[in-house]
Amino acid sequence: MSGGGTSSPLSPLGVCGGLLLCPLTRCLPQGWLGALALLGVLVLCRGLRRPGGLPHSHPVLCYSGAELGDEAPAQLLGRSLRWDRYVPVQLVPQLEQLERTRHRRHRRHRPHGCPALQTHASLRSEPNERSISPWRYRIDEDENRYPRKLAFAECLCSGCVDVKTGRETTSLNSVTIHQTMMVLRRKPCPHPTGLGLVTFEVDYIKVPVGCTCVLPRTRR
Repeated sequence: MSGGGTSSPLSPLGVCGGLLLCPLTRCLPQGWLGALALLGVLVLCRGLRRPGGLPHSHPVLCYSGAELGDEAPAQLLGRSLRWDRYVPVQLVPQLEQLERTRHRRHRRHRPHGCPALQTHASLRSEPNERSISPWRYRIDEDENRYPRKLAFAECLCSGCVDVKTGRETTSLNSVTIHQTMMVLRRKPCPHPTGLGLVTFEVDYIKVPVGCTCVLPRTRR
């Protein structure tokens, strides 16, 4: 270049969000690694030029007892939290109705032992009644969980029912089948000004939904 001064080919890459970036050929390796590094720099620039700078985490929402009922706040529920699609939620009203009917008829709770298999079971019988690993449902209630009530399956036999004799056999074992379900856990609000308020966290729990027969474990 003419004129006494020499111009360095290593010119700065530019100014981004008030930061002077280093010369391109000094900072970035050649080839595809250089292209990836340049792409990262451009993404950083875009973030710094946004109002407020880099993105922040979502604020924690806290609620008072008056705002909460039997369901979680509506703004926390989306399509992914359609609890009515889960069998443990669907069965709760039916179980509550059966419990009310039993109380009206003054029926006592019979001990839940392993039942004998009815070979001519009614077509209206539920799968848990016709299974050779029968189970019953109970309502599990947790005040700090949404949904608060869930139907949990409990195996009625430690073994399984022999289809020939209709009686329990220990040659097989009854085990519980679990379904992973997303729920909301109620926690104290972490804000200093949130005394007495609560917030919610996503949790995943294993819900027992039925029972099946398996071979016993053998010691090696």
